[in-house]
Amino acid sequence: MKDVPRVRFHDLRHSHATVLLTAGVHPKVAQERLGHSSISVTLDLYSHIVGSLQDEAALRVDDAIGNAINKAAKG
Repeated sequence: MKDVPRVRFHDLRHSHATVLLTAGVHPKVAQERLGHSSISVTLDLYSHIVGSLQDEAALRVDDAIGNAINKAAKG
């Protein structure tokens, strides 16, 4: 049997927050699940994750605008 690596509770908590935010869960929900006093605490602590989601958000907006333009051109 292989040894299970030791993981600190804090590491599990950080992983949980990371999974929530990268899965598109609203930061307010993450804040409540993590027990932070305000959403700003959550966003400050995990801004590196939220920041990396900016590229995905830009792509979604680009797709939506492209779809609207294509629909208008056909219509």
